[in-house]
Amino acid sequence: MKQGNPPRWAVAFFRWFCNDHLADAVLGDLLEMYDRRRATLGKFKADLLFILNVVQFIQPFAIQKRSTTPINTFGMVSNYFKVARRNMAKNKMYTAITIGGFSVGLATCMLIFLFIKNELSYDKHYKEGARIFRLYNHFEGPDEQKWANIQPAFAGVVKEEIPEVELAARLTQMRLRPSSLVRLEDNPENSFEEMLTFADPEILEIMETPMVFGDAKKALKDPQTVVLSRRKAIQYFGDTNPIGKVLIFNDEKSRPYTVGGVIEDFSTLSHFQYDFILSLTGMEFWPGEQTSWCCWNYTTYFRLREGANPKAVEEKMLSIRDTYLVGYMTEMGSQDVEETKLYHKYKLQPVKDIWLQSEIGDPLKHGSMTYVWLFGGIAIFILLLACINFINLSTARSANRAKEVGLRKVVGSLRKYLIAQFLAESTLYSLISFAIAIALVYAALPAFNHISGRTLTIPLTEWWLFPVIVLASLFIGILAGLYPSFYLSAFKPIDVIKGKLSRASRNSALRSGMVVFQFATSIMLIIGTFVVYQQMTFLMNREVGFDKDQLMIIEGASTLGASRESFRNELLQLPEVENVSISGFIPVAGMNREGYPFFKEGRSKIDKAVGGQKWRVDPSYISTMKMKVVDGRDFNRHLASDSHAIVINQTMARQLGLKEPVGQKITNDVETWEVIGVVEDFNYTNMKNPISPLSLIIERGGETAVSVRLKSSDIAGAIQSVNTVWNKFMPNQPIRFSFLDEKFARMYDDVLRMGQIFAIFATLAIMIACLGLFALSSFMIEQRRKEISIRLVLGAPVATIFKLLTGNFLKLVLVAFVIGAPLAWYGMNQWLQNFEYRAPVTSQIFMGAGLIAISIAIVTVSYQSIKAAMTKPVENLRET
Repeated sequence: MKQGNPPRWAVAFFRWFCNDHLADAVLGDLLEMYDRRRATLGKFKADLLFILNVVQFIQPFAIQKRSTTPINTFGMVSNYFKVARRNMAKNKMYTAITIGGFSVGLATCMLIFLFIKNELSYDKHYKEGARIFRLYNHFEGPDEQKWANIQPAFAGVVKEEIPEVELAARLTQMRLRPSSLVRLEDNPENSFEEMLTFADPEILEIMETPMVFGDAKKALKDPQTVVLSRRKAIQYFGDTNPIGKVLIFNDEKSRPYTVGGVIEDFSTLSHFQYDFILSLTGMEFWPGEQTSWCCWNYTTYFRLREGANPKAVEEKMLSIRDTYLVGYMTEMGSQDVEETKLYHKYKLQPVKDIWLQSEIGDPLKHGSMTYVWLFGGIAIFILLLACINFINLSTARSANRAKEVGLRKVVGSLRKYLIAQFLAESTLYSLISFAIAIALVYAALPAFNHISGRTLTIPLTEWWLFPVIVLASLFIGILAGLYPSFYLSAFKPIDVIKGKLSRASRNSALRSGMVVFQFATSIMLIIGTFVVYQQMTFLMNREVGFDKDQLMIIEGASTLGASRESFRNELLQLPEVENVSISGFIPVAGMNREGYPFFKEGRSKIDKAVGGQKWRVDPSYISTMKMKVVDGRDFNRHLASDSHAIVINQTMARQLGLKEPVGQKITNDVETWEVIGVVEDFNYTNMKNPISPLSLIIERGGETAVSVRLKSSDIAGAIQSVNTVWNKFMPNQPIRFSFLDEKFARMYDDVLRMGQIFAIFATLAIMIACLGLFALSSFMIEQRRKEISIRLVLGAPVATIFKLLTGNFLKLVLVAFVIGAPLAWYGMNQWLQNFEYRAPVTSQIFMGAGLIAISIAIVTVSYQSIKAAMTKPVENLRET
């Protein structure tokens, strides 16, 4: 409460009970008496007397009468909307700008709502979802890690020793390539398939897969059985029941798989997406593998019993860790035993959290909770921009509505009815905008799906859609109209007559603050767009340690069998081909990988293991990839001793402590190799992660792809030549190829999408802000037209008038830049922390964003300013 004023609550109470026709006059008298008493008696006594006068005025004649006469509510509301329609028709530009801004803002919010709803709906369809979990490892040490793969024996031990676990099932992609070959038993032609996995029979029960043909408990019970999705069953067998039919995978005729069942296609809102589930029953990938604790190759799912506590199950798993995993590590002489006991924990992840929790290492496709929060925040900001336009334009037009309000009050209209009138107008704007927004969403949805990588649809068949839209339009309308309605309805007739409102309408701190908010938001989005695109350019053009251009990758080469060398030699005869290598270990995400612990020879019982990749390649691999050998030499096809040689990267040499690595021997406790060379570090995953230790050896077993280095500028002709050679060797298998630079770019699809989304939202935010600024400037210039004319008559040049009219708006944009730039810098630096390699956020980005915002503001207000400055003064001055 300000010093010198009576108690606010007493004033508010008086306005509440006193009749509107007496309130202003009586309150004015009471305030005059209060001022005199305060001057003579002091503030405390003046306050007491003011309160006493308020209480004394509680008289029957002064109390507001609550009408008992029935009111024609429908007629009154109908009149509100009739007046609103007339005002909309009278001010066409204002109406178009308000509805346009509202519609774009609402359409953006609807699209983002559909996206967020889709992301939050993943894996919510399971009846027993509260009891379904995926197991993951959490190493809580200094180098915190989370990963989903578990040893093959873990699930069986848990099932036996922890009674709270009702069902357990494992998945693995061992022996299945990123894209495997599938064919019918009696059809020599192979097809490429990607969604394949080995799994325990219980997985069908845990994931609640509806069966089209067969029994979920028996479909994968027998060895070498496979379950197909409905779409793949139709593709391979038509509409018939395929149970008992045979499929061949990766052309392994010695291991035919019998169809044991057909399941419904997995929901698009499931992280679990497989078309072929091959049985793990009786399967061992090497002798003793199923009881081994050496390797982390399996993803494990559990269904707990009713009432089981997941935290209690996690605690019990620690005893399994100490008994089996630690026991195995102790037996092998590992130096990591104490760290494992101290830091290694097992966690149960609810199935509903898998899609959005991408920080746990696994090969699955994931959404992003960061995007959910980011998109949600942007939706709120853009909706606020649209609401601010309405508030700004409504208050700016206050002088135009002042006479209307004054006249209504003079003839007896109460303030609450004026408020209802203005709220009816804002609600009508909102309803019309919602209708247009739905049409915009329908038109924009295909493009948005392409950018976001989703398949969103408007849920027209859902019962809740139209009630939600109606309620949302009413809410948004009332929210946007709340302040203008109270502001406009508070005008006093005496102030309208004196012309005070015209001056006030030109100078509003709140309105200026709203303009600052709009442009600060726009500047933040512009800076975000620049940073994302700069990072994307940096990633795509950074030296990665190999040459990714003009390198053709042919997948499915394992079926070449003994013909692989002949195929390679014929490719080398083509004039368009520079070099050829046969290996499925390609330096982009999604290709073959094998991880092992490495030691210097003789140090496995002493040193901590260095975890690294072991890639099986042919002697031409390094030269085909154009990797740089920085020490030692490359493999030599003509040296038999190179079958026991190894080439490592700089990171492995450093982590193993090899100062002079060439000639030294390293081991993974199974095999030992002599280091013959060191290659420069290269990125083989995306650059969000640091480069890890890696080794290359000449060994069979990785021949799932052929890398063809092209030297011809005629890429189409080169492809045709390679295809001709392929058809000669594999007439029953269509060639499947891609280029390494394309695969490399796909690793950063999420970054590219984020850049596109930022650009779109920045454009929308600027557009909405400019609509408001354009209308606001036109109304402000309209209020100052006589002032402008007088200045012109007195000799002011057009440039001075232009500067006068645009100066205030440019000041607001500069304030917005000062506020928005630091916030954008902080936010984008946080985002860049996700990348091990990142482009610096330079001052040029902020200068560019500021110049764009200022230029847009100048262009927006220039038309109205120049028009006002060029208008003949006599046209304005002759008005009375």
